[in-house]
Amino acid sequence: MVRGIYLPADDREELVVRDFADASDYTRCVDGYFESVDVPDLGITIYVNEIGLLRRLPFNSRASFLWWYYVPAARESLLVGDAVIVGWPDADGESTDVPDAVLWLLTEPIEHGITVRLDNAPGSDVHPMSRLAQIVLPLTAGDPSLLMSSARFASYFDALAWALVLEQRWPEADGVKVVPLVEGRPRPDR
Repeated sequence: MVRGIYLPADDREELVVRDFADASDYTRCVDGYFESVDVPDLGITIYVNEIGLLRRLPFNSRASFLWWYYVPAARESLLVGDAVIVGWPDADGESTDVPDAVLWLLTEPIEHGITVRLDNAPGSDVHPMSRLAQIVLPLTAGDPSLLMSSARFASYFDALAWALVLEQRWPEADGVKVVPLVEGRPRPDR
């Protein structure tokens, strides 16, 4: 058994943490033969339907945003249909459990924010009446060049989507990062 996450394409449906007995469980979840997409920074593999694009399966925004955020070279591709997330294969090529840190990241119902660096410019250089100040606020503690988005997101996936938009629409932004929040402040790394 491998502990993983079933991630429906319909983002109104909740993701489900479950045990998968073998590859045939992946096939059932993605409704056909599957292909794998790796996310090395998280140590996970995402399985999706191998011919999902040909079958015109619905866009899986959560799986795609997760992949695009951690693998920017993949941003020209789409993940469609229901997906399964598991840990990277072991030495025998068998899937492993999704890492606990990733499980926590994707399933904990906590607020998230986005931090940004602006070409190493200090956050105090952001004029309070500028358009930029409407999007980000300088952090009041820690690294003075780090800015925090004023927006707050109920899920990690929502924050990923906006981090990608911010990165694409704001070329000066550097080091865009999604962070869990505690009382409106970035949570220390777990």
